[in-house]
Amino acid sequence: MQSFFVTGTDTDAGKTYVSRALLQGLAQAGYRTVGAKPIAAGVDSSGKNPDALALQAASSVSLDYAAINPVLLQAAVAPHLAAVIEQQPLDEAVLSQQLSDLKQQAELVLVEGAGGWLLPLSASRYLSDWVAEQQLPVLLVVGIKLGCLNHAMLTVREIERSGLRLLGWVANCIDPTMQLQQENIADLQQRIPAPCLGVLPHQPAGASPKLQQQLAATLLAQLLPN
Repeated sequence: MQSFFVTGTDTDAGKTYVSRALLQGLAQAGYRTVGAKPIAAGVDSSGKNPDALALQAASSVSLDYAAINPVLLQAAVAPHLAAVIEQQPLDEAVLSQQLSDLKQQAELVLVEGAGGWLLPLSASRYLSDWVAEQQLPVLLVVGIKLGCLNHAMLTVREIERSGLRLLGWVANCIDPTMQLQQENIADLQQRIPAPCLGVLPHQPAGASPKLQQQLAATLLAQLLPN
């Protein structure tokens, strides 16, 4: 049983986009997988979170929505602020129980964070504190846009400071008009002390099956070394 945590350099860096591609690639490789969104803020017309629904659909193990997303907040704002307004405390015990349950049902559990690495849970706790306690290796999604060098390196330093293993990172090209895009990616490849598992071009329709397979293969090489 292997579990890992997907974080991003910022909100809208593309965590769900990359997580969905990974889950689809891992399913194609024959693994029983589940994508979890422990905390989600914001709902669609069905009353559920779109990111959590995407992970549920991409998982090869079929589970009820509540198993994928146990903490659902209505407002699409910082979760700890929404939790106060909606009188729904962000209970870390719920997250731990979810992870324990999912480990019994899948070979690989992908846990997607909310926002960036230092997502507040309370006045003194961050989601990264829980990730560190669970000792989950981390996959970083870098949203390639102006400012990504600073955002990426700050996040990498914080992950290193937590003592967790950085499995690798994915360059997600969210701004198709960015100048010197490839030069920025090359610069990060030199600076981040973990492998770049893939570069996802700007594709609104989703990553191609070939890219999904490539991402899954490079992730597995890091997660399940021979």
